[in-house]
Amino acid sequence: MPSRRQFVAENERLPDHNHVLLITTGSVASIKAPLIVSELLQYQNVKVEVVASKSSLAFFKVEDIESLGVRVWTDEDEWTGSFEIGNPILHIELRRWADLVLVAPCSANTLSKLAHGLCDNLPTSLLRALAPTTPTYVFPAMNTLMYEHPLTAEHLRVVREVVKYEVVGPIGKALACGDIGMGAMTEWKNIVKIVAEKLQLLKKGQE
Repeated sequence: MPSRRQFVAENERLPDHNHVLLITTGSVASIKAPLIVSELLQYQNVKVEVVASKSSLAFFKVEDIESLGVRVWTDEDEWTGSFEIGNPILHIELRRWADLVLVAPCSANTLSKLAHGLCDNLPTSLLRALAPTTPTYVFPAMNTLMYEHPLTAEHLRVVREVVKYEVVGPIGKALACGDIGMGAMTEWKNIVKIVAEKLQLLKKGQE
């Protein structure tokens, strides 16, 4: 059964709130998505939406995020098979909604897509449609040899220098595959800290 959910930015944005969009892609580090969302919601006046690539859904349960009161949007929400002229277009509405975008984690595959301008799913369509003024942070996460592949450096250069996204990490640690080396996503608490500092957020209960 095709999805019937709709999202219209002007109905979803709240006055005096910060609207944070988390994009998850096909890296095992997507397992941290519920933790990132939960921690972001500890701050005052923050709304969160999650956009998940199909492959990222192998690493976390959608229900774990939805139980926090946050929606997870996928390709099935964008391409329902029943579009009519005048219907809201999900990737456009989400980019209108977002004050700040996190790509956490950014897999090698998605990084390559960003560097080449591909937009073949909801996450990359949204990123291609983003206004250049929207703060966007990319957190690479991949196997060490994938990170050390010569194309990765070129893709990172394009994303930094041409697309003008902020690239943070990766870091060195023991990876999920058993290798030890560079390639792990920046620690999830540090990702939330970047958002809090950028948007000057206050924890709930603080004045």
